[in-house]
Amino acid sequence: MIKSLNKLDTDLFLWLNSLYTPWLDPIMLWITERNSWFPFYVLLIGWLIYRYRKQSIGILLTIIASVALGDQICSSVLKPLTHRLRPCHEFSLQKLIHPVAECGGQYGFASSHAATTFALAASLWFLFSKHHPWLRLVFLWAAIVSYSRIYVAAHYPLDVLAGTGIGVLSALLCVTIYRRVKERSGNSRYVA
Repeated sequence: MIKSLNKLDTDLFLWLNSLYTPWLDPIMLWITERNSWFPFYVLLIGWLIYRYRKQSIGILLTIIASVALGDQICSSVLKPLTHRLRPCHEFSLQKLIHPVAECGGQYGFASSHAATTFALAASLWFLFSKHHPWLRLVFLWAAIVSYSRIYVAAHYPLDVLAGTGIGVLSALLCVTIYRRVKERSGNSRYVA
């Protein structure tokens, strides 16, 4: 079963990674770089502080906890536990893939990029979807960033899918804790 799943995952990766075009390489490289998104994060933090004033401290801590939890589950637990090589480190795939960037760490299951971007998107959605339905667009951003990891040959699709699930569950856990703390403190005016 695991062998069949691994073959399916590898075949899907090879197909998706083969859908490259030279003009898209620098764009995907920019998308996949974490530092590219600092202006977006600054705008998001500014909006949260402006819109939610004092509440923004708890909101920002919740989002940070969600992102950190997703990242640590992937980087500190699953990658060392599973030892699944990234496709760009897999010798048998070297002549079949289109790597765009440096390969990065040796192990890839699960994708920290997918976990952190989906943790951010899901946190925002769980907290604000009733008042700001446009935040669903953050999921599109997370999906594009996650896909870029396959494009640059850093992750298999299953790495990305697992990272996505971890990110969403991390957000759900942190937002639930945030809401319970707000309820217990007697402040019923919590977000969402």
